[in-house]
Amino acid sequence: MPLVNSRDLFRKAYEGGYAIGAFNVNNMEIVQAITEAGKIENAPLILQVSAGARKYAKHVYLMKLMEAAVLDTDLPIVVHLDHGPDFETCKSCIDGGFTSVMIDGSHLDFEANIAVTKRVVDYAHERDITVEGELGRLAGIEDAVNVSTDDAAFTDPDQVVEFVERTGVDSLAIAIGTSHGAFKFKGEPRLRFDILEKVSAKLPGFPIVLHGASSVIPEYVDMINRYGGDMPGAQGVPESMLRQAAKSAVCKINIDSDLRLVFTGELRKYLAEHPGHFDPRQYLTPVRDSLREMVRHKIVHVLGCDGKAAE
Repeated sequence: MPLVNSRDLFRKAYEGGYAIGAFNVNNMEIVQAITEAGKIENAPLILQVSAGARKYAKHVYLMKLMEAAVLDTDLPIVVHLDHGPDFETCKSCIDGGFTSVMIDGSHLDFEANIAVTKRVVDYAHERDITVEGELGRLAGIEDAVNVSTDDAAFTDPDQVVEFVERTGVDSLAIAIGTSHGAFKFKGEPRLRFDILEKVSAKLPGFPIVLHGASSVIPEYVDMINRYGGDMPGAQGVPESMLRQAAKSAVCKINIDSDLRLVFTGELRKYLAEHPGHFDPRQYLTPVRDSLREMVRHKIVHVLGCDGKAAE
């Protein structure tokens, strides 16, 4: 099966009341863990690459890993650019084999956001590539995304129809209270499901995306802290809230911080317990295994997309 875009996957997800996991990748072990989990659970996957990951691992290396993932699993896999900062980056990814891109114009005013998003959509759709846009700004820090709490803004439901119609985007990321990074909430976690309901009512059948949706798994925060970390108070989105979102119009849920936490926690634990080991294969194997099991849990219990690859 070749790499696919997100159009049919999102249509099925919307109709079926589940979401597809968009997992950020940076190296071979992360790609392997995610795709092994997808194969075990027979789930469609979105492997997404940030501008930072693309700079770190190089585009050509990442694409070869994606091709290997398809050969190894025969799953429907989307290769998606996460938070494309400008037209040029999106174009480069499209020309280089990505099947989906996000253009993030959320830091611009409404008209400028429409203009840059439409430019990307026009170029992408000529090549059968799907495009994700964003309205509203999530707080937090992750790779090149750095938005203070003061600069964050919820999505205005009254703008979504005009934005979608004028740009032609295939999916829309909205801000309802999630945030990038591991420190998402002060006090009780809360998502603005009222905004999600209003957006869904104005865009019936249209796929919505949640960014910053890692749950910040407590056991891995504790593990990192136990082995020299400093993450007091890290708190993510409860999985019950994400499952509720996945049953509505949310067809794509982004997961990055949880991957980083599991990777870092398992790596620190192994090296602390085996100080004499210096073979990467020894300490990266338990990392990969734990990542795979975490992704399996997300697929089954949060996203609800297990068994959906064959649909």
